[in-house]
Amino acid sequence: MKVLINAGPWLPVPPLGYGGIENIVATLIPELRRLGVQVVLASVGDSTLPADERISVYPSGQFAALQRPYNQVCGVVPAHQNAVVRRIAEGDIDLVHDHVEAAGLATLAALGPYSPPGLQTLHWDLQKHPDLYGTFDGRGRVYVNGVSADQLSHAPAALRAHSVGHVHLATPLAATPQPAVEKHGRVVVLGRITPGKGQDLAARLAHSAGFDLVLAGPVGPYHRADQLENADPQNPDVRFWREQVAPHVDGDRVRWIGTVTGQARDDLVAGASAALFPLRWNEPGGTAVVEALALGTPVVGIARGCLPELIDQGRTGLLTTEEDELGDLVRAASSIDPGECRAEAVRRFSPGVMASAYLDLYERVRSSAAALV
Repeated sequence: MKVLINAGPWLPVPPLGYGGIENIVATLIPELRRLGVQVVLASVGDSTLPADERISVYPSGQFAALQRPYNQVCGVVPAHQNAVVRRIAEGDIDLVHDHVEAAGLATLAALGPYSPPGLQTLHWDLQKHPDLYGTFDGRGRVYVNGVSADQLSHAPAALRAHSVGHVHLATPLAATPQPAVEKHGRVVVLGRITPGKGQDLAARLAHSAGFDLVLAGPVGPYHRADQLENADPQNPDVRFWREQVAPHVDGDRVRWIGTVTGQARDDLVAGASAALFPLRWNEPGGTAVVEALALGTPVVGIARGCLPELIDQGRTGLLTTEEDELGDLVRAASSIDPGECRAEAVRRFSPGVMASAYLDLYERVRSSAAALV
């Protein structure tokens, strides 16, 4: 079959650093093509992932515009979606697999009965956009899937009625054997600096519980300390960093190293005694969680969102519902066997497992849509 995969206009595929959705798309497409699927990738011009065909409006990602006032950027997604619709209109697409928040789902539904069936993967908090999700009607041609069971459990009934299930995220790190790495005693929090990820809690905990902490990830669109000097003060992530996190970053007990990618990121996580997830929100998918396991690093965190689905308590990580217990769990993480973490990632979170699950969903969606014709 020929599938149009819409990654959106925000970041290239694969991304150069931060980019959870784009990393998942980059993980999925090679495996789908290996299974015989032709892929048309809708992204931005500087995407480098091989595909059978690529569509783009913007030469590079528009992520820096994402948190600007609506009236300044409201044309970004429609311009991208217009190109997607024009390509669909050529008539040879068998299914559209969309990853664009809100607008992607609305576009698929608006295309009508003569368009190919659509599947949107929901990567975000489904309590957002209640006026859309709470009234959605895919008319038997548009379906959704979650990235965890917990995520779907929080969706409005109208959206859950269109669900064909959930597929956990995967990482290429689980597809190749990872060497055993000496642990250096530090703890790492990997991800965008934002309130829901709880980096402020992690930083305070490092000081009170006495462990070394490395924060790795961008602050909004800013990847390095020198970029933050002239950062947009209205950006909510910048405000969170300056007011809640930076006061605890002393360069010794707590360090922020900005965005790390590739082998540097892998070495950082593999050498950590634990990957900490002090969540303040219901994490939908947990890319960084499965990456940590694939690199042999146990996960310590708040038992929210997808974490209880991804972690085998006591074998691959330690979870709690109480923030004040996290320090003790960080110390206890040294008892967890890194080999068990890696084995679990290979079994559950390898790219082939994810691609096979999506291929099954594609067939279900196509069959359901065909039954209406």
